[in-house]
Amino acid sequence: MSLPPLSPEQKVKPRYFELRLSAMFFTLLIPGGIYIPYFPLWLQKHGFDPEQIAVILSAPMFLRVVTTPLLTALADRARDRADIYIALVAASAVVSAGYFLTPAYGLVLAVSLLLSTVWTPHSPIADSLALSGVRRFKANYPSMRVWGSISYLLANLAGGFLLAAFSADAVPVTVFASFCLALVAGLFAPRLGRPRLGSPLSATEIQAKAPRLLGRYFVCFMLATGLIIASHSFINGFASIYWRSIGISDPAIGVLWAFAVVAEVCVFFSFRRVFGHHSAVTLMVAAALGAVLRWTLFPLIWPLGLGVAGFFVVQALHAISTALVLIGLQKMIGETVSDSRTGAAQGMAYFSNYIFTAAATLASGPLYASFGAAGAFGMVPVALAGLALAVLAGPQPHSAAAGGDTSDPS
Repeated sequence: MSLPPLSPEQKVKPRYFELRLSAMFFTLLIPGGIYIPYFPLWLQKHGFDPEQIAVILSAPMFLRVVTTPLLTALADRARDRADIYIALVAASAVVSAGYFLTPAYGLVLAVSLLLSTVWTPHSPIADSLALSGVRRFKANYPSMRVWGSISYLLANLAGGFLLAAFSADAVPVTVFASFCLALVAGLFAPRLGRPRLGSPLSATEIQAKAPRLLGRYFVCFMLATGLIIASHSFINGFASIYWRSIGISDPAIGVLWAFAVVAEVCVFFSFRRVFGHHSAVTLMVAAALGAVLRWTLFPLIWPLGLGVAGFFVVQALHAISTALVLIGLQKMIGETVSDSRTGAAQGMAYFSNYIFTAAATLASGPLYASFGAAGAFGMVPVALAGLALAVLAGPQPHSAAAGGDTSDPS
């Protein structure tokens, strides 16, 4: 069934579209730049053991599996996706204030569950707005998305120095303040109305290829994405705790996290020149191989006497194991999914990411408690499974817009 045509207003590119989306991406990733590396340290400071930390980190991911697709699909049906984004960012700021209360296990778990519900859809909704701009106005996706990586990097660096100056109790305050900043940027989000444009594939091609798009290619690609992302669970949950346990300072930990994002940003800036002509499947295969190498090396660095410099080498692999996943996923969705279903497709991708990441994070607590850094070896089979599924996805369906900015959201 054909989609309603764009209204005259929707054909006009909003003023400063790329700048406003860049501001959204910049602010929406600051909370994660503090929360992911340093929230486990805050939990440890308040007496939670590795198994409890794993539950607090993983339980919200299981909940996201249900809530994120529902909220992203709701955004697709809303009068404007920006309105849903603003409401969810405001709710995140309010809920995150719950961490200011006395950190009992049940309370922290409850706040984390509720926060994950309203926080997780921020990125897929912002991605949906950006991809609509790619299709309608030939906007450049990585040039907008890269600002999220930059802000994440800066948050990593700032977080390390904040912890050194004020202890891990600075984490909840900083997360709350960063949500407030994201809310301000969200108020200036461009309004695009209801999504209208179809996939770059023609209607005839969509009908001819529908079984393939809904079958092996799409499903295997989504599962591969989820598994590769999930393989990062161990380092996300316990790298900061491990690094501190071997005497690395909080500022140095912040620099290690930030260096990984520097590597990611370099990929965004060089993507067209280095990776732009590769298929989404090729990007995913490369990401899986990078993850396998990263988790194989991580536990060996300190025992081999390679020191902090060795961890910088491992963190540099973030450019492959993460950046190529982010771009490859958006490339695939931009080429094969209609504009009216982009939000739902983003939700399906996040569904795959969170169900696998939740399970891997839950397993990471016992792995770290039993084996320390060697628990990272347990992530190698996860990345290998992602590699196998990326290969099984097979050739990418041909896009009528191949080679353009729509099929290559870069």
